[in-house]
Formats: sequence, C-alpha cells, structure tokens
Amino acid sequence: MASAADLAFAQRLADAAGAAIRPLFRGDWADDRKGDASPVTEADRAAEAAMRQLIEAERPDDGIIGEEYGTHNESAGRQWVLDPIDGTISFMAGRPIFGTLIALVQDGWPVLGVIDQPVARERWAGLIGQPTTFNGAPVTTRSCRALDGAMLATSSPHYFGPDHAEGYMALASEVGRNRKQGLIVYGGDCYNYGLLASGHLDIVCEAGLQLYDYAALVPIVEGAGGTMSDWQGHPLDADSDGTVLALGDPARLEDVLEAMGAASAHHHHDHD
Repeated sequence: MASAADLAFAQRLADAAGAAIRPLFRGDWADDRKGDASPVTEADRAAEAAMRQLIEAERPDDGIIGEEYGTHNESAGRQWVLDPIDGTISFMAGRPIFGTLIALVQDGWPVLGVIDQPVARERWAGLIGQPTTFNGAPVTTRSCRALDGAMLATSSPHYFGPDHAEGYMALASEVGRNRKQGLIVYGGDCYNYGLLASGHLDIVCEAGLQLYDYAALVPIVEGAGGTMSDWQGHPLDADSDGTVLALGDPARLEDVLEAMGAASAHHHHDHD
C-alpha cells in the first residue's frame, strides 16, 4: 500500500511545491492584465512541475494525475495525485488558506495525503492506518453532540449548482436552526479539512470536486478520527461523483445525510 518512505517522499514534494509558490504569493498583480501568465498560473505550473520532476526521477514506475499537466503512466496501480494550488481565489486575494494537495492513490483508493500551506508553513499528513499529524504532531477531530451546535464549512455557496444547492441549504439550515447566522464559515478549500482534522470545525460539505481536490483529504480526515464520504454516505474513490462530506464525528453522519437526504435523494449526476 503506502509506507513511511512514501510519506517522507510526499513531504519532499510539498517542500518543492512550497519553494515554487512562496515567492509569487501576494506578488505584483498590476502587470497581469497585459501579460499572458498571472502569478497564480505561474505558481501552479512551477509547483506542479517541481513535484512531477521528483516523481519521474525517483518513482519512475508510478503514475501522476495533476491538475495542470494531466496524466503520466496512467495504467500504473499507484498514482500520485497533485493539486499545486487548491484555493486559487484565496491565493489571488492574498489569503494564506490555500494549499498544495498531494495524494497517493492505490488502485483507485486514496492511501496517503498531504495538505501543505506553504506561507503559514502548516502541514497535515495522513497515511492509511496511521494517526494524522499536523507539523509532525498527532491531531484528532472533536466530538459533536448535535447538528445545531456543529460548525460547518464550505468554500462558497456559489459553487453549488442547482442539483446540489438544495442539499447544502438544507444542511446549513439544520446547523443554523433559526439563528441568523449559524456557525458557518466560507472560503478555505482544502484548509477546512485540515482544520476539521485538528478539531476546530465539525462538517465540510462540497460538490463538484475532482479527484485531485479530494484524494489527499481522505487519509488526513480519517487518520484523525473523522469520516469522509459522498452525499450518499459512500466512501470516496477515484470514481466518486464529486460530492464530498467530511465529518469530525462519524456519529453525526446519519443526521447529516438525513438533513440533506430529502433534498438530494433524486440527484445522482454531477455538474461542474
């Protein structure tokens, strides 16, 4: 499956990506309109290229699935799944809550994941069967007694198409009850899943995700005691439909599915 050596290698990939990204963060955007490449595309490409170079040199038999440069060795059982900047809008806005995502997927199942925030130098690492770590120290999710006390996160309500908005809003209203603003935070992309693993929030709900958006998150959330699934409650793999639920307390999964269920039961297809 995945070993401690694989995790050490993934940490080196994250180091290489961070070195490429940091110089461009809060860079000079003024000239951007005239040029072809923005700092964000430069950072994305440089970070992914740095990671791919290491993989091709040191793990030549493994496959690669990357957001920027596509697939390599796609028939390999082991695939490195890379998203150099998850949270592009946060990066553009100068908010250090984007992340580099690195996953190792074995026969379609995520077995290793890293979320790296290169500016704050915060790193979550998960390896199947091992406790998740944050900057090297183990972390655990927190318990959550009821949905109306849960803290919920999603990147943006605008990311939900008509198929999924209803399910999300049903969950948000269950979390918020009749209070004007429940405990809900927006923005954050992959960073939210790290915060959930560390016990700072309870539920992340998203839709329209690609494999490189969620593969790294699964070992991290599960190794911290949480659970990840699609909106039907099924485990996530390479063929999942892009709907994602992360829960710090697995005991709340039924409540969440029930809250969303009436709204999403008849929608099975995915819209980007």
